[in-house]
Amino acid sequence: MDDVLSFVFLMFAATLRVATPLVLCAMGGLFSEKSGIVDVGLEGKMLMAAFFAAATAAVTGSAWLGVAAAIVAAEAMALLHGFACITWRGNQVVSGVAINILAAGLTVVLGAAWFARGGQTPALESEQRLMPLFFPRAGDSILVYVALASVPLTWWIIERTRFGLRLRAVGEMPLAVDAAGISVAWLRYRAVLLCGLFAGLAGAYLSIAQNAGFSRDMTAGQGFIALAAIIFGKWRPFPAFGACLIFGLLDAVAIRLQGVEMPGMGEVPVQLIQALPYLLTMFLLAGFIGRAVAPKAAGVPYEKEH
Repeated sequence: MDDVLSFVFLMFAATLRVATPLVLCAMGGLFSEKSGIVDVGLEGKMLMAAFFAAATAAVTGSAWLGVAAAIVAAEAMALLHGFACITWRGNQVVSGVAINILAAGLTVVLGAAWFARGGQTPALESEQRLMPLFFPRAGDSILVYVALASVPLTWWIIERTRFGLRLRAVGEMPLAVDAAGISVAWLRYRAVLLCGLFAGLAGAYLSIAQNAGFSRDMTAGQGFIALAAIIFGKWRPFPAFGACLIFGLLDAVAIRLQGVEMPGMGEVPVQLIQALPYLLTMFLLAGFIGRAVAPKAAGVPYEKEH
């Protein structure tokens, strides 16, 4: 019985640990998407944040300075996206893809120039990382608890505050918001900046909590998985959180089954299990599972009428 309980606890802990960056990224993406700004660039924001978190922690020796650097880096990407899509009314998908390409290239170039390790940062010592707080085997760094708290916080902001009401309105009918004397651009910029904040925390978690440094393309599509979780959750915080847990569970199972022999099957093909989150992401983004209705003004640039 104790072995069963231990296994269940470790699987639950592994699921939360793997799902944490997805949850943080999804909650940030919700703010942007609710305001009408499609954010395909979640991947790039998270990757840039992961690099600057590890690089700063390696140079300064402070994990918290690493977290601060991650947030600044992600916010810079968020402002770039906002400038292209809100101020200049550019194509939001193209801008997001450009941010992903920029982050993928710039992190490698800066890593090679600063550390001469092929785009990687030096391995971080324990004092340079966010270590587990209560359960060393579970890997429960403080950002795991921040991710859990972000879900009800996001729900409360979007559903119960004046800012959230205006955010939902600007994502559905920006013309009505503008007619009420509220700045559509300022609302959307604030939403994009909130997205950058959460993406920065997600990136910091990847490189200085879950791992001990930055490696090339270490996000491995998790920004797209977070976007799929938003769609699967129909742009609502708690269902999106549930989708993140499903993805996290699939990853946790893949890790647990490595090298395991199954009766009548032999060794479990771990590669297939590892591919499941990405296959599920593909189906969700292609719209094969259910019908999800995005905010009506999502992806549509708003031009103030004169």
